[in-house]
Amino acid sequence: MSLQELKLEIRSIVAQDNKSVDKRLLLICELLEKHIPYYNWVGFYFKNGDRDELKLGPYVGAPTDHTIIPFGKGICGQVAVSNQNFVVPDVKSQDNYIACSITVKAEIVVPIFIDGENIGQIDIDSNTINPFTEEDERFLEYVCKKVGKIIPVDTYIY
Repeated sequence: MSLQELKLEIRSIVAQDNKSVDKRLLLICELLEKHIPYYNWVGFYFKNGDRDELKLGPYVGAPTDHTIIPFGKGICGQVAVSNQNFVVPDVKSQDNYIACSITVKAEIVVPIFIDGENIGQIDIDSNTINPFTEEDERFLEYVCKKVGKIIPVDTYIY
């Protein structure tokens, strides 16, 4: 399935108002993991209340112990502070990388904004070195923009 076709599927999932936000987020994770071969772990992290930390939301892939990540720690924690995409072609080259699995070779994290505020992010791990392209970044920015529209402002903070 092409990224353009996946965008149509994302729009369809987001529009399913009869499903909870968490269910739609999980469906997005499942869709991406199933149709992009180098997306081996796909999940969402969200700001945890008024704490300077992220809390794991819906995800697919191997279980992780990293359900809470302090701002600034690891790739996800750095994105929470920088508000910028972060692509890591080879996780071994990153000093501040939090290892989730010995099979993970690369990671991409893209923030989700609501009204200009970084409220969370999509996090993708790959078991392939350097798989992520600029096309992946633009696609994931699209996904995050769509996700930002379904997160209720009063409940987006886990």
